[in-house]
Amino acid sequence: MTMKEKFVLLLSLLMVLSSWGIAQQKQTFDLSGAKKQAIQYNRMLKNSSYAVDKAQYQLKEAIAAGLPQISSTLNYSNALGAKLSIRFDPNAPATEIPIKPTSQFNLQVGQLLFSGSYFVGLELAKLGKTLTEKNYEKTEQDVLAQVTGSYYLVLVSGELLNLMNKNVTNLEEVYRKTEAMVKVGILEKTDLDQLGVQIAALQNAVSNAARQLELAKNMFRLQLGLEVGQDFELTNTLEQVMGMVKGTLNTQPLFDLTMNKDYQLVELQEQMSVKQVKMQNSAYLPTLTGYYSRTEKIIKPNFDMSPKNMLGANLSIPIFSGGQRKAKVDQAKIDLETIRNTKAFMAEQLQIQEKQLQYNLKSANETYLNQLKNLDVAKSVYDNLKRKFDQGMISGLELVSADNNYVKAETDYISSVYQVLQATVELDKINGKLK
Repeated sequence: MTMKEKFVLLLSLLMVLSSWGIAQQKQTFDLSGAKKQAIQYNRMLKNSSYAVDKAQYQLKEAIAAGLPQISSTLNYSNALGAKLSIRFDPNAPATEIPIKPTSQFNLQVGQLLFSGSYFVGLELAKLGKTLTEKNYEKTEQDVLAQVTGSYYLVLVSGELLNLMNKNVTNLEEVYRKTEAMVKVGILEKTDLDQLGVQIAALQNAVSNAARQLELAKNMFRLQLGLEVGQDFELTNTLEQVMGMVKGTLNTQPLFDLTMNKDYQLVELQEQMSVKQVKMQNSAYLPTLTGYYSRTEKIIKPNFDMSPKNMLGANLSIPIFSGGQRKAKVDQAKIDLETIRNTKAFMAEQLQIQEKQLQYNLKSANETYLNQLKNLDVAKSVYDNLKRKFDQGMISGLELVSADNNYVKAETDYISSVYQVLQATVELDKINGKLK
């Protein structure tokens, strides 16, 4: 290998390592940044945006069907020396005329002048584009709800893991002090053994919490379109996001059904069903088209009586179809009534669901406030027993019992925070207010 080849290889390797290092840099997200990342890179949302682009081209296709259509043909034919035989007198020999090769170029322009189906189809294509755009908005709301929920879940899982690690550290400190007391005969070894069992059980719980956190992170990566091994950090804390939510707990507006994305989709489907009825009725209308044709003979035949230019029109009038058209109209009307019934049912369902979500939020908030008080009491009890343990007034097992109660209170408190956050997300989603 020459020096030049070695240099190129080394340069390529450095570029690969550099790009790999950039890709592996830790990314940081606040809640707003995570939502923006998901809107840009979430794969479900990308597919929905592709559907919007496709609907735009379908609309262009529908419009193009009513614009002038131009086609051309070029042909060549050769009879391979064959002759045309004509006998004017039965008693005379036939006259043979050789068939010359022919070639011609034809240009034809067609224009749709009137068609009821075309104009209704154009309206349907426009509604179809609006429907895909509304479906994109719904998908965006779903993705934002998932991202927000995952953001909260990562915060909660991390908080629980930190809590358990802190508890392990506290228990290990109690274990060391108890071990010293056992050595001097103040406490029995069975107390130390029980503490060891408690620590082992808590270490297993820490491992499980770490796995739960990694699972939550993987789900978050998937929703944001990140690489599987991409490291990231959330800049918001659980207290910060809870502070954002607290300000809106008592200011929930009245439910506006028309702001719900699912309801908006059903409304558009109803409009499309109305157009489908018009589409089927348009089959009773005539269709008028016009055309212009010009033919240029490149190699002319012996006899040429066809004109170069031709202008014409075609009028197609439906007369009788054996009842097929009426049956299609009746089916379209039934579909319209079905979607209207679905719309009414959805309106009732969404109103009930919104009331339930309001109740869930109030219940979650009440639980949160109760757990906050419970946490203060458990911490006070633990701090009091910790002072007694440091003074040798109680055993390590008594402190561990208080510590377990304190940890449970903290766990219940964190869980109640998550329930409030999740209830807020669900309520914002049904109101179509996730940004």
